[in-house]
Amino acid sequence: MYGVRGERDMEKLKARTISKGTAKGEVLVSSDAISFYGGVDPDTGVVVEKGHVLKGKSISGKILVFPRGKGSTVGSYTLYRLKKNNVAPLAIINRECEAIVAVGAIISEIPAIDKLEKDAYETLKDGQKVTVDGNKGVLILES
Repeated sequence: MYGVRGERDMEKLKARTISKGTAKGEVLVSSDAISFYGGVDPDTGVVVEKGHVLKGKSISGKILVFPRGKGSTVGSYTLYRLKKNNVAPLAIINRECEAIVAVGAIISEIPAIDKLEKDAYETLKDGQKVTVDGNKGVLILES
């Protein structure tokens, strides 16, 4: 079954928890993998990677959806720096999370989930309001 209708007619999608916590906000979707080290300015939260689909956009305060991380293991610490600078994403949703993003999310206390029961790229759109519940492994879509 894809999703479960709950209170106030919100759809809930099951996912795997990577990092616990909850966050509610607007979705920002990238079809490209993200390298936090060198790909995102840690002082502003703006994507700076040449040719990236999100180049020039800020990930700050967004529910960031991207297939996976890439690049240097320093990316984990760049996520931590983004959090310390108050320009980190509110939460992360991956198709399949890898170690760099997982470690970065955990040490930064950024809720993160992956392996949604319904493909995020068929379900989520920029600006859509959602809640990531990393405690329960659930994504809640507002109707």
